Amino acid sequence: MLRFFTILLICLPVAGWSQTRVPASQADMQLSFAPVVREAAPAVVNIYAKRVVNVRSSPFQGDPFFNRLFRDFGAPQQRTENSLGSGVILSPDGIVVSNYHVVGQATDIRVVLTDRREFSARVLLADQESDLAILQIEEDVDLPALELRDSDSVEVGELVLAIGNPFGVGQTVSSGIVSGLARSGVAMGNARGYFIQTDAPINPGNSGGALVDMAGHLIGINTWILSRSGGSNGIGFAIPSALVAEFVAQARAGNERFTRPWAGLSGQPVMADMAESLGLDRPGGIVISQVHPQSPFAKVEVQPGDVIAAVDGLPVNSPAEMIFRMSVAGMGDHAKISILRNGERRDVVVSLVPAPDEPARGEVETGARSAIPGMILSNINPAVIDEFGLPLTATGVLVADPGQFGARAGLRTGDILRGINEEAATDTSVAAMLLERKARWLSLDVQRGSQRSVLRFRL
Repeated sequence: MLRFFTILLICLPVAGWSQTRVPASQADMQLSFAPVVREAAPAVVNIYAKRVVNVRSSPFQGDPFFNRLFRDFGAPQQRTENSLGSGVILSPDGIVVSNYHVVGQATDIRVVLTDRREFSARVLLADQESDLAILQIEEDVDLPALELRDSDSVEVGELVLAIGNPFGVGQTVSSGIVSGLARSGVAMGNARGYFIQTDAPINPGNSGGALVDMAGHLIGINTWILSRSGGSNGIGFAIPSALVAEFVAQARAGNERFTRPWAGLSGQPVMADMAESLGLDRPGGIVISQVHPQSPFAKVEVQPGDVIAAVDGLPVNSPAEMIFRMSVAGMGDHAKISILRNGERRDVVVSLVPAPDEPARGEVETGARSAIPGMILSNINPAVIDEFGLPLTATGVLVADPGQFGARAGLRTGDILRGINEEAATDTSVAAMLLERKARWLSLDVQRGSQRSVLRFRL
């Protein structure tokens, strides 16, 4: 009797057994991804983009010193660059999403469907930082489209398919699982953000293609792969559909640039060695180091040393993750921010607004009488800080465009003019006046990032 009871226990089903059993019939063995592909593939397109760029042929090409010194040497020549990638149709009226590095700054874009129909398209909105672009197919046709799924509902371990046009061989499908979420400590090129991680192979040309779940819903846009060999045997990353939805909303509203809510603060992730001193029982969140006086966080009395633990109830563990959460909440809305101070938790409501463009930029272009003509200068305000990625403490006059002569003098876009000929450049009008003064020498006190230097020239 004891032996029979033991055998009976072994034969009893356990939780989850039905999901992991060996195929028991011919029907089970014929299960495939084909129905999902059949549903999703028509909305995934190939994109051929062309752009014309000006290049200069220089005998100093490759030389780190002389190439910079003679960067304007030689007459510019036009060259056509072609790129190949993928895209996803999001609405029957022809809204398509792809990567910025596929279609950014393109002058001619062709969208090719799986049924070989071709359409011209134009860029509605593009953002290099997020590596996303929204296109509009110009012909008035009814098109297949993928439905967006909220990427916050995606879980690690879900089966996914990556659909795109790798190597230009035509549409292909690869399978895998979601292997990670909230990947914000990685970057590729200019893309900085928050990604879904997958082990589904993503090859060159898959960029801008679809990452879909087993219901054929879009959960992300494939953007790049982390691989030691450069092949597909690495970790793939996709931009979450929640951010894609906000891009589409802003594009439909007529925005030509993607606008993010301005936080106006800086901070770093709370690590294990910091948690105890901040009154936390475990590491997590972002400890604030600086708050700009005009920041919406300053208005709710967030201070340096506070820890931001969550946005709208969802935990955040990096500045990129916090900005992502604020971005998907939508411009003009509000977000509930959970703050920890001395171990005590409180919630505040922060307005999601762009960086204020006040005080006025007061842009001026230096004239022919200036020591450096053709240079565009701007007063620094929160909008300028956000646009050019300046430190929160930045003040004074920004070089918005050095122009031909400014570039030859060694100035770059984003430099801050602290002083001219040992006099403070307090605003653009003062800076322009100082540059027009007659002198034998020109001395520029320049800040670039965290470094300051003095450039001296004989006039």
